[in-house]
Amino acid sequence: MTRDEEHLRLLSIFHYVVGGLAALFALFPIFHLVIGLFLILAPDQFAGNGHGGPPAALIGWFFVIFAAAFITIGWTLAAFVLSAGRFLARRKHYTFCLVMAAVECMFMPFGTVLGVFTIMVLMREPVKQLFGSNPPGVLPG
Repeated sequence: MTRDEEHLRLLSIFHYVVGGLAALFALFPIFHLVIGLFLILAPDQFAGNGHGGPPAALIGWFFVIFAAAFITIGWTLAAFVLSAGRFLARRKHYTFCLVMAAVECMFMPFGTVLGVFTIMVLMREPVKQLFGSNPPGVLPG
C-alpha cells in the first residue's frame, strides 16, 4: 500500500468518526423538542398566559420547529460526511469529496482539521490519479 492510499484510508476512517460525532451532536436540540412538545400538548400546565405574553403553544411550536430543523440539518451534514468517507475509501466522486472537505472546515475543531488534511491529500497529483485519470473539474496538468 502506498503512502497516498494509506492517507486516503485514514481519512476515510476519520470521516466516519466525525460523521458519527456530527450525528450525535445534532441530537442536542432534542431537549428543546421535548420542551416544545410539552408546551404544545399541555399549555394549561404552564403559568404566565394571564400576563399578556404569547400563548405557551405558540412558543412550543417555535421550539419544535427550530429543534427539528437543527436536527435535520445536522443529520444531513453527518450523512454527507459519512458519504465522503465512503467515497474516499472507494476513490470515487473526487469533486464531492473536495467540496465536503471545504464544507467541513467550517465546523471547528474536528471538521476544520479533517477538512484541511483532506484538501491537502486530495490536491496531490498521485491521489487525483487514484480517483481516475481526469477527475471532473480538474485540468490535466
